[in-house]
Amino acid sequence: MSTVKVKRSDLKPGEVLCSYCTARCCRYFALPIETPENWEDFDHMRWYIMHGHCAIFVDEDSWFLMVYGDCKYLLPDHRCGNYEDRPKICRSYTTDDCEYDNDGTYDRLFETPEQIWEYAHAVLPPRKKKRKKSQERVHSQKLPVVNV
Repeated sequence: MSTVKVKRSDLKPGEVLCSYCTARCCRYFALPIETPENWEDFDHMRWYIMHGHCAIFVDEDSWFLMVYGDCKYLLPDHRCGNYEDRPKICRSYTTDDCEYDNDGTYDRLFETPEQIWEYAHAVLPPRKKKRKKSQERVHSQKLPVVNV
């Protein structure tokens, strides 16, 4: 693998862009998730991120859970060690729109539970305050019946 950053337009006929890449596409996977609409949705996202080695990003109004981790077949030279038997998703992936020369930015990127919660506070209406148990007990207790 070359360490020279080559532009797509400078590739020679038959040359493969992967020869100049660090296999960005093999170092994580991302799954689409529902767009959060309420406090519970954001709380679930906080839970995802609390498990480490993941993030949530938004790209063109679509939300994704990104799980970091190198493919177990990724070789030190950034090539596939399972090329002949790779999954269909790898076979159909092309370098036409790959991340080789993109800037790695997203519309929104959340890497900590605190970032998710801060964003939720900014975009959602305030949460309803829960009553304290002592208040609930007072309201739920019936008055004694007095027989006269």
